Amino acid sequence: MSANLQELELEVRPNALPSLMGDGDVPVRVIPHAPAAAVALPAPAAPLAPVAPTPPAAASRVQRLSVVIPARNEALNLDRLLDEVGEVLAQLQLPFAEVVVVDDGSTDETPAIAARHGARVVRHPVGLGNGAAVKRGLREARGDWIVMLDGDGQHPPADLPAMIAMAESYDMVVASRGGRGGSLHRNFANQVYNRFASYVSGRQIPDLTSGYRLLRADVAKSLVWLLPNTFSYPTTITMSMLRGGWAVGFHPFQVRQRKGKSHVRLFADGSRFFVIILRIATMFAPLRVFLPTSLVTGAIGFAWYLHTWLTEGRFTNMALLLLTQAMLMFALGLIAEQIAALRFQGLSQVDTQRAPRDDGPRADAAS
Repeated sequence: MSANLQELELEVRPNALPSLMGDGDVPVRVIPHAPAAAVALPAPAAPLAPVAPTPPAAASRVQRLSVVIPARNEALNLDRLLDEVGEVLAQLQLPFAEVVVVDDGSTDETPAIAARHGARVVRHPVGLGNGAAVKRGLREARGDWIVMLDGDGQHPPADLPAMIAMAESYDMVVASRGGRGGSLHRNFANQVYNRFASYVSGRQIPDLTSGYRLLRADVAKSLVWLLPNTFSYPTTITMSMLRGGWAVGFHPFQVRQRKGKSHVRLFADGSRFFVIILRIATMFAPLRVFLPTSLVTGAIGFAWYLHTWLTEGRFTNMALLLLTQAMLMFALGLIAEQIAALRFQGLSQVDTQRAPRDDGPRADAAS
C-alpha cells in the first residue's frame, strides 16, 4: 500500500494502525487523531505506620461469686448486713453473684429476714455449730469464688472489693484484724495462736481465726472434709491452705461491734484451737512436731548419759530409754511426712482439674 493511501486510511480510521501492522505495512508517517491530554496521577500516599492492636481489658479472676453467711439468732444484725452486701454486689456488677444464708437452728426471725432480702436460705433444724453451717454453705455455693463472713455484722462488706482485687494474685484472701477488735484476753489469745500457727506453717500469719475470707470454691470444697463443726474452722482452713502450697494473702480491716451476745466460748473454743493446730501440723507438716520433740528427748537422754557416766561410770537404762524414744519419734516423723506427701498429691488434683486460664504471676507466700 502506498504511503499516501496509508495516511488517508489513518485519517479516516484512526484505529486502523493495528490492522496495517498486522498486514506487514508500517506507516511511514503517523498523524495522531488528537493529542492526548496529560492526566496528573496523584502522588502515592505515604505508608501508614502499623497500629498496634489494643489489648482487651483483662477480666478479673472473680466472675462468679457466692456470699456464704452462717447465722444463728442474728435478727438484730442480719438486716443491716444483707443491705450492705446487696449494695456492694450491685457496685461490683459481676456476671453471677448469690447470697447463701445458712440458718443454724435459729429460734428468731433470722431465716425470714434473709428470705426477705432475696438470699437463698438453707436451714438446719437444730444447731450443728458454726463450722457445720460454713461447711453446708460451701457445699451449696454455686460460684467459682466464695466469700465467707459472719452474720453478726462485725465484718464490713465494704472491704470486699479490695479483697477481690487481691484475689488476682492469691487463692485466698483473709481479712485480718491485726490482733484488734476484741476484748483484751481474746486479743492476747489470738496473738498466741498466730505465733504458734506461724511456726507450724512456716509463714507469717497475722490473723489465724478471722472468719471473713475470700477463696477459690474448688479449693474450699476439697478441704470441707477437714473442717470441724465448731468456731475453729478458720484455723483449719488457713493452716491447710498454707501447708498445701496455696497462695494466701491478708487484707487489714477494722472489725465492728456486734449487737447481742457472742456465741464464742473462750476456754472451750480456745483450747480446741490448739488441738486443731496440732492436728493440722501432724497432718500436713509432721516433722514440725516430731523433729523438735525428738531432738529435745535425745538431748535429755544424752545429758543423762553423761551425768551417770561421770558420776557412776555406767550407762543407765533411763539414758537408753530416752535415746531410743528420740530415734523412734524421728522415725515416726519421717513416716508421717511420707503420708503427708501422698495427701498433698491428692489435694494437688484440684489445680489439674481446673480449666486452663492465664491468671498472670501469683505470689507464693503470705504477705
